[in-house]
Amino acid sequence: MKLYDLDLSGNCYKVRLLASFIHTPLNIIPVDFMQGEHKGEKLMQLNPWGEIPIFEDEDVVLRDAQAILVYLANKYGGEAWWPSEAYLQAEVMQWLSVASNEIQHGPNMARLIKKFGLPGDHAQCIANSNKILTLIDNHLSKNYWLAANRPTIADCAIYPYISVAYEGDVEIVQYTNINAWMLRLEQLPGYISMPGNSPTDNVCDS
Repeated sequence: MKLYDLDLSGNCYKVRLLASFIHTPLNIIPVDFMQGEHKGEKLMQLNPWGEIPIFEDEDVVLRDAQAILVYLANKYGGEAWWPSEAYLQAEVMQWLSVASNEIQHGPNMARLIKKFGLPGDHAQCIANSNKILTLIDNHLSKNYWLAANRPTIADCAIYPYISVAYEGDVEIVQYTNINAWMLRLEQLPGYISMPGNSPTDNVCDS
């Protein structure tokens, strides 16, 4: 299996994280994002959207991080990370949608603006972040994990951009339930970090 990867990308990282949790080796192929390799002919043939991650498993090619999580967990992870019950799958999918929407337009976009200089309304991203982080924190006040009462790909999808939220000047120290949940995830066997989100670095208290 191949993963066309950028180590600073939270979407790429969530795939690497799940693969590590389920002990599934990946052939990591670094992509020179700053030089526009993801827009080159080879990768555009694999993903006409011109985005990474791109995942290959023999004749299967997938381009969306959330879709890749579903594929990996369903094919290689068993029920430990992708439940078989329809209602629990729906619970997980709700959080994959949050990862693609509220997290994308909150902590992720704030980080893109501050760390990488992308244009955007940073104040609005902070407001978006606080709204979704409050909802997640409230959910975690009553739940140990995001879905199914156990670690699932929901946690892998939501964790990355929260863990590096401080890089977008999004403070998370006040979200005590989120911080406790992140620590639980970081203590699971197979956990790996990404640049900037080591357990000692992922809380902004300034």
